[in-house]
Amino acid sequence: MATTMLRITTYVSKSLSNINKVRCTSVLNHRRWRSARAATYEQTVLNIPETRVTTLPNGFRVATEDSGSPTATVGLWIDAGSRYENDENNGTAHFLEHMAFKGTKTRSQTDLELEVENMGAHLNAYTSREQTVYYAKIFRKDLNKAVDILADIIQNSLLGEQEIERERGVILREMQEVETNLQEVVFDHLHATAFQGTPLGRTILGPTENIMSLKRPELVNFISEHYKGPRMVLAGAGGVKHDELVKLAEQYFGKSETGHVGVIPILYPCRYTGSEIRVRDDDMPLAYVAIAVEGAGWTNPDNIALMVANTLIGSWDRSHLGGASLPSNLAAISATSSLCHSFQSFNTCYTDTGLWGIYFVTDKMNVEDMVFNVQSEWMRLCSNVTEFEVERARNLLKTNLLLQLDGTTPICEDIGRQMLCYNRRIPITELEQRIDAVNAKKLKEVCTKYLYDKCPAVAAIGPVEGLPDYSRIRSGMYWLRL
Repeated sequence: MATTMLRITTYVSKSLSNINKVRCTSVLNHRRWRSARAATYEQTVLNIPETRVTTLPNGFRVATEDSGSPTATVGLWIDAGSRYENDENNGTAHFLEHMAFKGTKTRSQTDLELEVENMGAHLNAYTSREQTVYYAKIFRKDLNKAVDILADIIQNSLLGEQEIERERGVILREMQEVETNLQEVVFDHLHATAFQGTPLGRTILGPTENIMSLKRPELVNFISEHYKGPRMVLAGAGGVKHDELVKLAEQYFGKSETGHVGVIPILYPCRYTGSEIRVRDDDMPLAYVAIAVEGAGWTNPDNIALMVANTLIGSWDRSHLGGASLPSNLAAISATSSLCHSFQSFNTCYTDTGLWGIYFVTDKMNVEDMVFNVQSEWMRLCSNVTEFEVERARNLLKTNLLLQLDGTTPICEDIGRQMLCYNRRIPITELEQRIDAVNAKKLKEVCTKYLYDKCPAVAAIGPVEGLPDYSRIRSGMYWLRL
């Protein structure tokens, strides 16, 4: 969607002298600086609007944060992703996401598109391994219309045979595009090897043969089995009045079924396996590698310390300034020694497990050195990390968490995700206290628990001849020192 900016220019009379202009600017800047100093970090955190939650009799939840903004984001977060699929219907959740905008019993696809465009709204959706999301960014006056549309596409989608056939081609083209995104491919391989033989090991889009064979009854069955009141959250952020959204939820979702058709879905534990996948292609200019260990689930208290450790490792690419003085040791080494083109640490969480690790892109000659330095830094987290480093990582983590909540859409996503993961939204003040409780001793304990002498999962694509064999990588997960 194109963005139009309105520029407002104030004209100053030519009779004013340059001195007066400078003096006026100085006064304005002084006032701005005073205004910036007026609110401390603690005051800003305490002034964040509360998140209100209401549960309807059928288990459907409504959660909002009202900031009084002229715009709002409202959406449905559904506890149904590719993890709830099997080998035969893998790809169904993502297929349904595509079908949601292809027409309902009361709106054709054209009517739906025109209605959204005439509102000046933005309607979108995405599917992850554990959740499916449909949301709209709107003017606050159009809240009723947005909820009506969301309810319509969820509850009354036609799922016509012609539309299904047309969408097959769209999804197959999307799969081809994903194959060109090597980072996505590496992470799919990483999940496939780390959680092999379990639902988390499957891709979100599903295999080609499933996309070609999925039929309307399978899509309908997935909706009837998973799109239930207790597994859905209507989240709103920005100019959203909680009581108003609750009334709309009662109107449009109050009659959603609470039971399940057929077998009640069970979230089976996904077994982690230390293993590797290598796709060697010496014609590629760069190697793309991800190394990870099993992390913590959303509700695991160790997750906070792992978040701090993840922030301490950090990220870097060649466009970043700085060298040996960079706060991340790995970034400083990469900048001064040209170890890699980029790297990014990650902490991916699921309900009961996760992946904690690093993804990097490097030349074929530097693959082995990069792996050595990554593992050396991981082992240092288990033994030699300092209080100063941990304090800096804590501060950076708190800053990043606040920066990620800049706008109604990120806030709405945070509300919906946390309601499904924790059944509440953790206040920023509580999260800050939990982060501050992580000191060097705690970080070393948690990193030792999850990193030290653990079997990693490895996924690599490209000229990876220089990547050490798995036994050597495994031996780098501990130090024999006095």
